[in-house]
Amino acid sequence: MIAAMGYEHILVEIEPPIATVTLNRPKVLNALSPAVIGEVSAALSELEADGNVQAAVLTGGPKVFAAGADIQDMADQGAVDQLLRDQTGRWAPLAGFKKPLIAAVNGYALGGGCEVALMCDLIVAGDTARFGQPEVNLGIIPGAGGTQRWPRTAGKYVAMEVMLTGAPVTALRAYELGIVNKVVPWEMTIAVAKRIARDLAAKPPLAVRLAKEAVLKAFDAPLSDGLAAERKSFYFLFATEDQKEGMHAFLEKRKGVFKGR
Repeated sequence: MIAAMGYEHILVEIEPPIATVTLNRPKVLNALSPAVIGEVSAALSELEADGNVQAAVLTGGPKVFAAGADIQDMADQGAVDQLLRDQTGRWAPLAGFKKPLIAAVNGYALGGGCEVALMCDLIVAGDTARFGQPEVNLGIIPGAGGTQRWPRTAGKYVAMEVMLTGAPVTALRAYELGIVNKVVPWEMTIAVAKRIARDLAAKPPLAVRLAKEAVLKAFDAPLSDGLAAERKSFYFLFATEDQKEGMHAFLEKRKGVFKGR
């Protein structure tokens, strides 16, 4: 059964145990206006609270992911305007989404579109995908994490090339750099991402959530703090029913049935 949530600029389909959020402004290549950002953030907040959803896919559809911010909306903004609207800060519900979030990228993922993909946990790229940060050509720099997530994943010198030249990289090059998990024919991108989402949704939810938290901790804390957080979560999971079920199912050579408890 597919349940749809009503929004103006995005499409949301719920097919328990997964959901798909699709950017839906094809005439402007899914440009990320404040309204789009607000709707994506609101949808993810609802999906995070929905017990029937255990993983989600974020896509722009078969032709383009998102070609960047809405420049027409930004061109005449001043510094104080940007500070007060906090446009990039409004992506917090995406970056902080507690369930697995897979980006399914076809076509351009540029500027803010690339940064949104990099906020996800896994990226499935179609062979038409192009990733880049062309902000330098507009007299600005990435403002939603691009300058931080690129070097953490691809290294300093690749990040410098991407930021300073503004030139995009192909899906295959992004795969070689560790930016994406899989490259598939473009017509299969969303289907493959949904399949991965279903696989993750079948895992013990609490273990998945804490594993995600532990990995993300490695990017924003010293090693000692990350190890301490990992140990705490590891020990905590031995108080869950899913841990008992998972280990006994392994010993009994059967498939585990997990309840998120």
